[in-house]
Amino acid sequence: MPPPSPDDPWSAVADDWGRYWGTFARPAWEPLLRTAGIGRGTRVLDVGCGSGELLEHLQEQGAVPSGVDPAPRMAELARARAVGVDVRLGDFERLPFDDDTFDAVLAVNAFQFAEDQDAALAEAARVLVPGGVVGLAGWAERARNDLDAVNAALAAADGEEPPEDGPLRVAGGLADVLRAAGWDVLDDGVVSVAWTARDATDLVRGILFGEDEATIADLAPVVVDAAAPFRRPDGGYRLLNTFRWAVATS
Repeated sequence: MPPPSPDDPWSAVADDWGRYWGTFARPAWEPLLRTAGIGRGTRVLDVGCGSGELLEHLQEQGAVPSGVDPAPRMAELARARAVGVDVRLGDFERLPFDDDTFDAVLAVNAFQFAEDQDAALAEAARVLVPGGVVGLAGWAERARNDLDAVNAALAAADGEEPPEDGPLRVAGGLADVLRAAGWDVLDDGVVSVAWTARDATDLVRGILFGEDEATIADLAPVVVDAAAPFRRPDGGYRLLNTFRWAVATS
């Protein structure tokens, strides 16, 4: 696989992302949909829809989903998975939809990538009908994630310190940014999200997706050693992590 393009880093890794991480955040979907009141007929925009797993789930629940993602290959995969769904290219800060189009806007593991979070929330408000809701979910602080053991080992192998937790990861972080932007927070919380790999090969490929083959070969022992505490008797791996979520109304 070629290295990610600086202009489109996610298309180059989209297939591996979908394979190893596409359904990873599924446990966070339930509190978002429940708190946002999403059900049959609800018009929902999934921002940063990736390879389309949440769009497919929304279809199955009877909602009317649309998706947006900046990576062409991600959008292509999403259209293939959620057949018939309107998936467009675009950024959170410039949503390619008309005013007052949706009842709910969701962003799962996506809001942290917005370069201007205030502009992103303003765009969410613009495309929502009056009284519409926004639901955000993303990683909690690293101390609550088993994957941090692997990421810390990789950072040490590169002679670096692991990055500090950003403000969205800590308790109340998502709710705080919503309130600061003028939203009325309905509820927020945490949910456990497990990432699994069926064997050491999938473990390494999943953690190092997007790296070239030489780098994968070089770092594979680091990943396997760091993940040893999470190895199961059948040879697979289960790493328990935590997502934070918040739902607010405009």
